[in-house]
Amino acid sequence: MLSTSIPSFLLLLALCTGSGLAAAQTSATTPAPTAASAPAPKRQLQTLRITEAIKLDGVLDEAVWQQAPIATGFTQQRPNPGVPEKQKTEVRVLYDDANIYVGAIMHDVSQDSIPRELTARDNTGNSDFFGIFLDTYNDHLNGYGFIVTSSGVQLDSRYSPAGGEDFNWNAVWESNTSYQGTDWVAEMRIPYSAIRFSNVQEQLWGLNFMRQRKRDNASYFWNEVKPAASGFVNQWGELRGVRDIKPPLRLSLTPYVSSYVNHNPLNAEGTRRTTTSFNGGADIKWGINESFTLDATLVPDFGQVQSDNQVLNLSPFEVQFNENRQFFTEGTELFNKGNLFYSRRVGATPIGFYGVQAGTTEKIIRNPAETRLLNATKVSGRTKSGLGIGFFNALSNDVYATLRDTETGQEREVKTQPFSNYNIMVLDQSLKNNSYVSLINTNVTRAGSTYDANVTGGLFRFANKKNAYALDGSLVYSRRRGTVFGSDKPIDDQDGYKYQIGVSKISGNFTWGLNQGIESASYNPNDLGILFGNNNITQSLDVAYRKYKPFWKVNNMAFFAQASHSLLYKPTLYQNMSFYTGFNTTFTKSFLQVGYDFDTNPTTHDFYEPRTSPLGQYYVRVPGNTGIVLFVNSDTRKKFSYGWNLGQRIFALDERLPRERRMKYSAGFYPRYRVNDHLTFRYSLDWSLVNNQIGFVNGGMSASEPLDKPFLGQVILGRRDVATVSNVVSVAYTFTNRMSFTLRTRHYTSNVRYADFSQLGPNGEEKLVAYQRNRDNTYNAFNVDAVYSWWFAPGSQVSIVWKNAGSTYLLAEQATPLYFDNFNNTINTPHNNSLSVKVLYYLDYLSFRKKR
Repeated sequence: MLSTSIPSFLLLLALCTGSGLAAAQTSATTPAPTAASAPAPKRQLQTLRITEAIKLDGVLDEAVWQQAPIATGFTQQRPNPGVPEKQKTEVRVLYDDANIYVGAIMHDVSQDSIPRELTARDNTGNSDFFGIFLDTYNDHLNGYGFIVTSSGVQLDSRYSPAGGEDFNWNAVWESNTSYQGTDWVAEMRIPYSAIRFSNVQEQLWGLNFMRQRKRDNASYFWNEVKPAASGFVNQWGELRGVRDIKPPLRLSLTPYVSSYVNHNPLNAEGTRRTTTSFNGGADIKWGINESFTLDATLVPDFGQVQSDNQVLNLSPFEVQFNENRQFFTEGTELFNKGNLFYSRRVGATPIGFYGVQAGTTEKIIRNPAETRLLNATKVSGRTKSGLGIGFFNALSNDVYATLRDTETGQEREVKTQPFSNYNIMVLDQSLKNNSYVSLINTNVTRAGSTYDANVTGGLFRFANKKNAYALDGSLVYSRRRGTVFGSDKPIDDQDGYKYQIGVSKISGNFTWGLNQGIESASYNPNDLGILFGNNNITQSLDVAYRKYKPFWKVNNMAFFAQASHSLLYKPTLYQNMSFYTGFNTTFTKSFLQVGYDFDTNPTTHDFYEPRTSPLGQYYVRVPGNTGIVLFVNSDTRKKFSYGWNLGQRIFALDERLPRERRMKYSAGFYPRYRVNDHLTFRYSLDWSLVNNQIGFVNGGMSASEPLDKPFLGQVILGRRDVATVSNVVSVAYTFTNRMSFTLRTRHYTSNVRYADFSQLGPNGEEKLVAYQRNRDNTYNAFNVDAVYSWWFAPGSQVSIVWKNAGSTYLLAEQATPLYFDNFNNTINTPHNNSLSVKVLYYLDYLSFRKKR
């Protein structure tokens, strides 16, 4: 089903096609038919050089537009691949010494047939759109996308094997739209400073155009994009005739100023409850040459990013949060190769944050939970021979916690984070047939007597000439040296490795993949990456069958299956097996999407849940279980649309102890109501209930608790019920295509109630124990994020943000399973409030030179 957001839509499209879209040609003649899994022949479009000025008003009334060759004859990609468009699209491309110009006329039956919802940038909403895609090095792997909706909203994206479709990338370019009779018109000006290309006399660029008619939920491409063919950029056509242009000096400065008023009623006594701050810094972009760009942020301010979705974590692994800081989401496709970079490590919680201990007469006055960055820099680009080079570096300063003696008033500081340098180097060579080889190195160096970390990885992907089969793999080595922070104990897991090898069929309706991987017991990339558990041997077989052409009453169908097996690496012991199937389809008339996910798992040995080291002696035995999730998504073109899912997991009865059968239930409901083209309400409800879950008692045993003392040194498990509810309400009002307001509120509550306890012995054995301490708990989190944003000039923005946050953690008798009691408790708890104003102003060197 087509999504209201372009990132979700094209990412789904790429996944369904094996990462695919198509090619191009000026002639209106139909190319010779090819196999469904083979890319269509490449069409060509000749562009025209101009010397006169173009007024960017969405009206193609300059005479030069009529002289340019026309690209037309688009082919449908969804929902019925291969069908020629009925409502014609006409596109012309011009260029001069500084810009590429695109003029597109989208013919339609009437203006009422053209939806035009206003949304924030990088979101299509319920709108038609037109886009141009450029592969400026013609390497068939990497490209740019520039898209404008019928309401004038801009979207831009990068395409690469590592990052897929990346809408976090933003460029500064101009566009305008208009309506003429039954048609709508898009006019674009894309400066050369927004893209990168080789310094050669005659350019040969990959090219494609895309049109979406939201009324029919249909997408069309000038160069046909076949869903069954692997790849997207490799299915583009060619833009010819661009000659004698020079890559410009790409130099821009975006200074910012910001001001905050923060009120925290929970601040310690003797400190100010209300604080103010004034900040300033800048982002710099410098085109080192035609291929490489330097991006730097000096004294960055990330205080306005969306709040994290905090949760109660009962697992042995950390919670992975989304990255919302633009500098770390934009243009990072090279650094994400191999999944060795988890950007939240940069500026993360100090490594000594949880180790701060107050003396008997002391209290902790201040303990920063984030590390403030001094600066961050990245250099990236790709040569004309297809070699991508990336360099990332960030510096953070020392961080200290402050403790105060309650009797003398004397304060002392405890270092929680040393001065640190974060560094990444990437080499990525593009090869023929959508293939590549890559080398990645990540490094964290810390000042003082603690440890440093280094990870080096090599990746490859080789596809055959027809791009039907591929061999891929990776080999990664991790190295850590030094002592544990705040201790003289040498760091463990000093040397480790990981490898993965796979072979797959990547094109056609039927695809498959076979993979094998090992992560050694000492492999640890977590200083700059993220890994939830090492010491694994895994094998998997994936198969998929997709039918892209409409049949019966549906317009597509996808069926997936996977069988996987996992062993502990050292010692070599069984962990788990899993069998999974999934299915989804979309009905032709209603565009109602339905599907399911089903899996079954024999008995599992969970070596991580006991929190013991080394792995192997203790594990929690999880009985065999079967789960299913059913989901439905309605037609997003309608004012009211919704999605829902229902799930249940049934466990086999564990007869070793007199316990009830484990069960899990889940449900989700996601309605959306679009009042008009400006105002939209969204709501999401997620609920889950786990009965009789067996898990490590959160928090472990404490020597300071009398009831815990008899059990010190033992692994104590608890049988518990865990009920979790998450509610998110959001409102979006878009005034114009450059001005919007969003309000997002979230309440999360998770309640844990224990029934009995057991002592875990070797080899998964358990025996009930008379543990008496009440370990029930309830966690509540409440957030409000209100954001007003105005793009008052290209690349320049004013944003006003109000953030409200509060949380409670109730233990023992305070814990309550009643949702509205938890909600009232959270609302009535003192909250941290922050109001901020931030102004960015984009300064382009080329604009200053032009004015002079």
